Amino acid sequence: MGDAFARRRPAPVSSALSGFDGASTVREGQMAKVQVAKVQGTDPETFEVLIVGAGFGGIGMAIALQRAGIGPFVVVEKSGDLGGTWRDNTYPGAACDVPSNLYSFSFRPGRWTRRYPRQSEILDYLHAVADEHGLEPHIRCGTGVAEAVFDEPGGRWRVRLDDGRVLWARVVVSAVGQLNRPARPELAGLDDFAGPAWHSARWDHGQPLEGKRVAVIGTGASAIQFVPEVAEVAAHVDVYQRSAPYVLPKPDRPYRRWEQALFDAVPIARKADRLRIFLYGELLTSGFVTSPKLLGAARARWWRLLHEQIPDPDLRHRCIPDHVMGCKRVLFSNDWYRTLARPHVDLITERIERVVPSGVVTAGGTTRPADVLIYGTGFQTLDFLAPMVVRGRGGRALHDVWRDGASAYLGVAVPGFPNLFLLYGPNTNLGGNSIIFMLESQIAYVTAAVAALDRRRLGWLDVRPEVHQDFEAWVDRASRASVWESGCRSWYTTASGRNTNNWPTYTVLYRQRLRRFDLGSYQVAPQRPGPGPARPPVGAGGPVGSQAPPTGAEVGPAAAPTPAAAR
Repeated sequence: MGDAFARRRPAPVSSALSGFDGASTVREGQMAKVQVAKVQGTDPETFEVLIVGAGFGGIGMAIALQRAGIGPFVVVEKSGDLGGTWRDNTYPGAACDVPSNLYSFSFRPGRWTRRYPRQSEILDYLHAVADEHGLEPHIRCGTGVAEAVFDEPGGRWRVRLDDGRVLWARVVVSAVGQLNRPARPELAGLDDFAGPAWHSARWDHGQPLEGKRVAVIGTGASAIQFVPEVAEVAAHVDVYQRSAPYVLPKPDRPYRRWEQALFDAVPIARKADRLRIFLYGELLTSGFVTSPKLLGAARARWWRLLHEQIPDPDLRHRCIPDHVMGCKRVLFSNDWYRTLARPHVDLITERIERVVPSGVVTAGGTTRPADVLIYGTGFQTLDFLAPMVVRGRGGRALHDVWRDGASAYLGVAVPGFPNLFLLYGPNTNLGGNSIIFMLESQIAYVTAAVAALDRRRLGWLDVRPEVHQDFEAWVDRASRASVWESGCRSWYTTASGRNTNNWPTYTVLYRQRLRRFDLGSYQVAPQRPGPGPARPPVGAGGPVGSQAPPTGAEVGPAAAPTPAAAR
């Protein structure tokens, strides 16, 4: 992945990842091993790095710091378990739409049971990785970050947790992701509904759906996975659609024994498959960022699937999107269209007027009865660090800085907020490839930045405003040529239509831009003594390790220079 991750050999594939059935299950008491740490004494704790969030980004960042000998560090997680979106989304049918060999860390391949991993298998993978690297002492679950305020004289962040405790950190890394705050539909009368109601990311497994009339609002990435499962047991399903998605076939199946044996015995075979998947993703990205004409083959596959699974011309017409392919998220499913064609499933395209205790009223006054209401309406994606309050130099709030849309240099750093780094920040989401590839580029870059602080004896780093402005202008120019600013409404863009979520060109070029930590793009301040206990030297901190930080990171490679999806 990069300089920091190359410091020692990748951990071997754990036998704990063999024998998974891949089923989507609810995990109870998963954090028996990872407990909320107790604060000893009354002095505020001080860390070299505080990571917010224990999903893919937070776990990968912790491993990078550990391998670079940087510490002490702590990972603060608001929920009771690590795993991020794969902890939260336990709905029936939950699975990844990126093939498994690419949806994993390059330094730690998984022994997957099928081509597209299911939720429980991904969560097991993350737990196995955290266990193998001894991250248990560093992860604190059960409390989130309420506020982070930069103490300019001391050059440190004062972090107040939800439970009132205060931690100090020289560096704060946000790894909260973009898909963690469910978006509740704004519908009149929603609270008047008499039956059970929930968002797909907060699935109520205690409510049986057998024999029930279920109303599903939304047809996004989660809905196309759980609606076919719900339709297997419910008496009737109404699916309320505002805008039809493009749905492509999903070439999913279990791996055969000989395939798994080949991957185990010949690691280059897994790397080759990883590279193949990556290159296909870049080909799909070409149509998103260069010309939609390059998506002709993908459109043909969608059109063929639509006609094969929906014989009724009226229903088929309602399933035709009103936007350019890729303007909204392209989805993958083998049974979505087939489910909509089932006799007890209705696709409703009329506008919802209001929700009443007994069901849903559509435009024109028709009431459609429902026993259960499920929101498949996605997430709040534009307020990247909400609900945390983040204040930088001069007490300026990040929320105010981002009032007209979030922006960060390389998606990682924001002017005026020294030693604050973002993983999966603005303009780093992807429309056609694996976000893990992006995260590894960011993690290596941030690791090199933290190492530079000590090597150069700096108090803090703050990206130069003019550097950020130039980058932001480039993103805006590149986005105007992409499908994401072609006119549709999506979670990729602000109300004004500006792309604040997606990387506007090829994924490999992001890796190229983050290869080196560019110290010259940052304002720097000399090291000063700060508040709280004295900061331990880099390499101290017990389980963190005693290796010296990587040398030359600010002028040397911070990530692999090639597509490296096969690494």
